[in-house]
Amino acid sequence: MKAILCTAFCGPAGLVFAEAPIRALGPRDVRIAVRACGVNFADLIMISGRYQVQPRLPFTPGLEAAGVVTEVGAEVRGFRPGDPVLALSSAGGYAEELVDDEGRFMALPKDMDFVTAAGFSVTYGTAHLGLLRRARLQAGETLVVHGAGGGAGSAAVEVGKALGATVIATAGSAEKLDLARARGADHVINSRTEDLRGRILELTGGRGADVIYDPVGGSVFKDSLRALAFEGRIVLIGFASGELPQIPANHLLVKNAEVIGLYWGGYKPRHMAALQQSLTDVIGWWRDGRLQFGTATTWPLAEAGAALSAMADRKALGKLVLTVSAPSQRVR
Repeated sequence: MKAILCTAFCGPAGLVFAEAPIRALGPRDVRIAVRACGVNFADLIMISGRYQVQPRLPFTPGLEAAGVVTEVGAEVRGFRPGDPVLALSSAGGYAEELVDDEGRFMALPKDMDFVTAAGFSVTYGTAHLGLLRRARLQAGETLVVHGAGGGAGSAAVEVGKALGATVIATAGSAEKLDLARARGADHVINSRTEDLRGRILELTGGRGADVIYDPVGGSVFKDSLRALAFEGRIVLIGFASGELPQIPANHLLVKNAEVIGLYWGGYKPRHMAALQQSLTDVIGWWRDGRLQFGTATTWPLAEAGAALSAMADRKALGKLVLTVSAPSQRVR
């Protein structure tokens, strides 16, 4: 099969599109023909060798994919060839085929296309678990979403609105702020040209934000901590800035505040049932029209490096998804 290979820890330009061996099927494994695969910031971190859990070289990136079951192991009972599915793997999605344990797959709703499915689970799943399970966001509270012009941030804007919060979105360009508004943000802040802390306090009448969703870290986290309300919560989901913030414990004490970590992938080996229930719930919201998803920017599988470069350079708007030709169109 054709796949994107990371043969040495590198940047996006170092990835190779090449022939890769087809993995043998175990008794509880499912094989799918991949039709689409989501592109995530975690993929950038993984290929650079800085991810929390690092695959052994060489490996194929890709944490979320959607496709059609082509083969199942002897002990698999939940899927059969021809089933459309969503894959929640730890790697391997940037390929024509993906093999994983049946517990890493979910049935795909008939009304959800492959591109939407492939771009849905990490962004909306992270927002749902982060805001509902971890931060306990309540209707009527104020939520600040940083990085709101990307896939993760725009999903958090939508989930926050679905939960009944007033949403303040921050991003670094007018185009990204327009996307945040389109996804439902009540207020927007340009994080490059405006005083982040000052504007959050201004928009909350000096009270501060109840919950802050932070995929950025660095100086953004520092401003967030100073703009947090009494008993406020910050959910850390990543460090796109490249800077790991240090947390002054006295700020937490004075404000009775919380800084909460969320590693979405950590639920896969430890609490898959919670992750699957979260996705079932948030897909239900999508079907009910409470979430938009919007239009993903798609790239052919062979151009995965270019898609990741666009994300690394902060040129990406919304969710990025790689597409793969149907099996009948492939050259074997």
